[in-house]
Amino acid sequence: MTLTVLGLAFFEGITSLDNAIINAEILSKMSERARKWFLLWGLIIAVFLVRGALPGLILFVANPALGPIGAFTATLSSDPSVVAAVEASGPILLMGGGVFLVFLFFHWLFMEEKQFGLPGERFFKSQSVWFFAVVSIFLAVITWYAINMDPMVAFGGVVGSTAFFIVHGFKQNAEQKEMELREQGGSEGLSDVSKLLYLEVIDATFSIDGVVGAFAFTLAVPLILIGNGIGAFLVRELTIRNIENIKKYVFLKNGAMYSILVLGAIMILDSFGYDIPSWLSPISTFMVVGFFYWKSYAHLKNNGDSKKKG
Repeated sequence: MTLTVLGLAFFEGITSLDNAIINAEILSKMSERARKWFLLWGLIIAVFLVRGALPGLILFVANPALGPIGAFTATLSSDPSVVAAVEASGPILLMGGGVFLVFLFFHWLFMEEKQFGLPGERFFKSQSVWFFAVVSIFLAVITWYAINMDPMVAFGGVVGSTAFFIVHGFKQNAEQKEMELREQGGSEGLSDVSKLLYLEVIDATFSIDGVVGAFAFTLAVPLILIGNGIGAFLVRELTIRNIENIKKYVFLKNGAMYSILVLGAIMILDSFGYDIPSWLSPISTFMVVGFFYWKSYAHLKNNGDSKKKG
């Protein structure tokens, strides 16, 4: 359980770096009072209304008979019927979440600007036109194998792909709005209240990746709430105190995306009935992100040494 919570907190923190950077840009132009409000009440909203309610809502949609409260506590229940309902919906949830995460990785690999951390990344970026073909073929193959096992699991994969494009649309809108604010000389024209509301919308949008990925660690909503809540707190601390130093570790985003690929694969394999040990998700996350942290550190050190010699 401890390993799961640590893995959830770490995954939430590392996948929220983009969110933290945007937050820092806007908070730097806000009053001290507004910053304190964001750190306190914004954290409560982020943890309980987003990272707490969203996984419970997902579980409730998959098991409407449980009710909203029952969906939150279902994984802690000893009632055989409740346990059976959650286990029955597990493959559907895992398939949807896995497809969502794999789509997210491929979008980053083919479409997004990045620091090239591994051989082949530059090639895939140059082939961005193939993104939609790759994810479409991937979804078709997954659906073909899943539909022979359980049509609802196959439908879960389709829902995961649909959710990706909906969330991606909201993310693009948020990033475009941030770019417009910068081009207009920052967000000075907005009131602190408007900025706070904007930050909460951005946080809700960017938190979906972490919430979906959390199901690779556990289906227990209370554990997701605790782990993601700790991660959300760490992101806010980074936003205020140390974001410029974090930005120097240029390959951390690569680590986050490769861990997303691994978690997506784990979720899909789990939905097909493969026996996946509970420790694999957190350990693989630590290892993948740890490798890219080391790579970032080496890159930072080499650049520092080069500047000194110059």
